[in-house]
Amino acid sequence: MKKAILKAFRGTMSDKIATAKEFLVDIEKRFVKNEKAEIGTLLTSLISMRYRSKGNIREYILEMSHLTSKLKVLKLELSEDLLVHLVLISLPAQFNQFKVSYNCQKGTWSLNELISHYVQEDERLKQDCNALQN
Repeated sequence: MKKAILKAFRGTMSDKIATAKEFLVDIEKRFVKNEKAEIGTLLTSLISMRYRSKGNIREYILEMSHLTSKLKVLKLELSEDLLVHLVLISLPAQFNQFKVSYNCQKGTWSLNELISHYVQEDERLKQDCNALQN
């Protein structure tokens, strides 16, 4: 059995492992630890993301959503409300007026509503910038 296992895994096997079932249990334990590391990496990426006013804001927000989907697969589910707030926090000062407007409203937005409003705001900001340049 040991000859059929990749060398990378063979070196990590205990000599006490005699059956394939024991080997699979041992490997599974090692990947649980990796899941914790992956969760940490994904959370760090999500929390440290910043929109740099380059590229499509919709794609940026969807990338944040994609990271939360990966966390959900790893059994760490973040609410949509939390994701909306993380997006708000990650945007630059040029969106401060928009953030204040959102915070003054009674209700909350879904992620899709947030994307829609931000795309409109981003277009408005680009038009204002173009008008100033002309």
